[in-house]
This record gives sequence, structure tokens and C-alpha cells, in this order.
Amino acid sequence: MRQQLRERIEAAAEILPKQPLPSDVEALIGELLEGLERGEIRSAEKGSDGKWKAVPWVKRGILLGFRVVTLVDSGGASLSFVDKHTYPIRRFATSDNIRIVPGGSSVRRGAYLAPGVVCMPPMYINVGAYVDSGTMVDSHALVGSCAQIGKRVHLSAAAQIGGVLEPINASPVIIEDDAMVGGNCGVYEGTIVRSRAVLAAGVILTRGTPVYDLVKERIYKGSVDAPLEIPEDAVVVPGTRAIRTGLGADQQLGIQAPMIVKYRDEKTDLATTLEAWLR
Repeated sequence: MRQQLRERIEAAAEILPKQPLPSDVEALIGELLEGLERGEIRSAEKGSDGKWKAVPWVKRGILLGFRVVTLVDSGGASLSFVDKHTYPIRRFATSDNIRIVPGGSSVRRGAYLAPGVVCMPPMYINVGAYVDSGTMVDSHALVGSCAQIGKRVHLSAAAQIGGVLEPINASPVIIEDDAMVGGNCGVYEGTIVRSRAVLAAGVILTRGTPVYDLVKERIYKGSVDAPLEIPEDAVVVPGTRAIRTGLGADQQLGIQAPMIVKYRDEKTDLATTLEAWLR
């Protein structure tokens, strides 16, 4: 059935804009979104080689849903949401074992939340995202479209996990199991944060951000063909590096330069176990 769904989506996605879509396109989109919400279909997958790759046909299907242009009010008694009718907010039941604490949070249709996820208000999870069990999405945090969040992750207050739908081959941001993302962090442009890594408050990571490993004495960078990767157990803090020439040097300015200052040990683990009490 998955192969049939893929073939039908790819055929519909080939239809040029402004051309009529098949009569069953909404049912097709609904089938895809239901698979995403059950966690049976994912917008990015980890291969046996440990590398993450986007699943282009899934992203094509999500984009196809935006071509159905009907705005509806999908809110409730106290909050009003106006969006395309293919992407209303998700509804949850107590049987899902997911905590959505009152206060203005929303999860868009087509996002997967595993049992044990906790969402503190206000936060937002976009279509195609995958949030695994035991993870906390704290206040003002964003999980962008197609972002993949592992088990027992803490996305602290105001953490921004960037999403990506286009280009369809672009891999979204990946936060692997047991990572901790500090308050006001920004992780964008397909960056991969490996298992148990810790990002201190205020760290900003993009494909073009060099990360200086003071322990192993090396520099991590993304490229056109590969995202920035933060190693397992790395503890990353905000830092700066001095500008050596021109006006920047004259004014003693610096550029942001995230730094790995240690790798996770028992002391780091003791500090992060406090998060378990909030879940």
C-alpha cells in the first residue's frame, strides 16, 4: 500500500500548477497525513549507515496539500485558526497519552507525537514533524515542518528547530535521542544534533556555522552537499572569535562561534536528570 500511495502522490505532483488535480486528491492527501500521524510514514529516515535522508515523495505529498486552496476556521470556542482545510490543527484524546498543557499551543495535522510527549504552552509543531516518546517541547518552542526529534529530548523554552519542505531533497533538522537543546537555541538548515549532545542556552547552528571543538581540536562545518553535524555527547556553548582585519579588528569585534568545550560525562548527566522530574 505504501508503494501505491507513493506512486499516486508522485503522479499527482507532476501535474503543473493551475492545472486541475485529480478528484481524489484530498483523499490521497488525507491518507498520507494519517500515515504521518501514526508514525508509519516519515519525511526523513535514518539509513543503516547512520545517515539521515529526506523522503522526497512524502514532501511532495505535503506540498500537494497546499495546492488545495480553501480557507476554513478550524478553531474552537476560545481560539480561532484560519488555514487551508487540508491542514487543520490536530485533536488528541487521553488515550493518546500525550500531554498538551492548556495555553495556546497547537499541532498541525500530519505531525507525529509519540506517547509520553509533553507540550508546554505556547508551542507549535508543524506538518511532517516527528516527535518521539518522552520528549518535552517547552514554552515558545517551535518544531518546524518535517523536523525529526528523538526520544527523551528536551527542547527548552524558545528553542527554534527549523523546518524545510523545499527543496524536496533537503534534509530537515534532526535532533537525536537524549539530546538537550537549551533555551533560545536555534537549529536550522538541516543541522544534525547527534545522540546525547547538549546545546547550551543561546547556541545558534546553521549549515554555514563553523563549530570549534576545543577538546578534539578540530572544526565542524556543513557544506553544499552535507549538513553541519554535532557529534554524540558534545557539549556546545556560545562563543566568539575575533575579527583580525579591517574595521572589525579596529573596533575589537567578534563573530559568533559555537564551541564544544567538553563531552558529556557523569556530571553532565546528573545536571540533565533534573529534567525528568518535569515529565
